[in-house]
Amino acid sequence: TMPKEPAVLHRNILDTTAAILACGIDPKKCFLFRQSLVPEHAELAWILGCLTNVPRLLRLPQWKMKRASQNSEGTVGLLTYPVLQAADILLYKSTHVPVGEDQVLHLELAQDIAQHFNKKYGEFFPVPKAILSEL
Repeated sequence: TMPKEPAVLHRNILDTTAAILACGIDPKKCFLFRQSLVPEHAELAWILGCLTNVPRLLRLPQWKMKRASQNSEGTVGLLTYPVLQAADILLYKSTHVPVGEDQVLHLELAQDIAQHFNKKYGEFFPVPKAILSEL
C-alpha cells in the first residue's frame, strides 16, 4: 500500500521467492506464481469492493493503526487492502485459511463478503474458516 521504487520492488519479489524456496516449498508439488501477474485478483477485488461498505472498513484496527502512522491521512489502497485480501482468498474458493490473531478480523470480512455475495447472487463462494496459528 506504500509506493516502492521499481528496482526495490523487483528485488523484494526475488528475495521473497528465494525465501519461499529456502523454506522448502517445492514448485514441482505446488503452484508458485506472482500474484500481481494474475489480473483476476484485482478484478475480483473491484467487484467485492462494490459490495463492501466503507464504515465496515473504517472500523478495522489495522486501518486505524496504519492511518495513524501515515500522519492521519491513509490511502484508498490501505483502506481497501482487506477487500483485496478477501479476493485473494475467495478467488481460489478456499475453505480454510491459516491466519494469525492479527488477521482474524480480515478473514471475518472475507467470510461476510462471501455470505453477502452468495445471498445476492446464489451459492458461489465457500465461506472460509480460520486455521489459527500460534506463530
